[in-house]
Amino acid sequence: MEKTLVLVKPDGVQRGLIGEVISRLERRGLKLQAAKFMQVSNELAETHYGIHKGKTFYEGLIQYITSSPVMAMVWTGPNAVAAVRQTMGATRPTESAPGSVRHDFGLEVGRNLTHASDSPENGETEVSLWFNDSELIDWDRAVDNWIFE
Repeated sequence: MEKTLVLVKPDGVQRGLIGEVISRLERRGLKLQAAKFMQVSNELAETHYGIHKGKTFYEGLIQYITSSPVMAMVWTGPNAVAAVRQTMGATRPTESAPGSVRHDFGLEVGRNLTHASDSPENGETEVSLWFNDSELIDWDRAVDNWIFE
């Protein structure tokens, strides 16, 4: 099973969309393995977004992600990375498919509501950055046989 990190970013938290994101991922059939509501430190933000260091939008990105709490979550399932990214929609909300979170609730790339890992490898890396092993709950869900082949 793949793991992926999902963040409801400050704009999503401020707009009361945590439940909407969780509901869509649960209805999709993905399984929640960990969740925490947290204030992102500068250190964590700089590590997470380190690939963008030196780009014109980097400082604004750090200020934004640390400006208000986020809901950090780990979701699992077959093809979890692709399924979550499809559910969230394209990075630019105006390019997102109808029915995706970003299409339904977003307008601008700088306020695109969520983060989702972009590959299984990055999913593992990001999960270990945001969560300790003791925070990940491995559990059996009664409906899994009706969702997973």
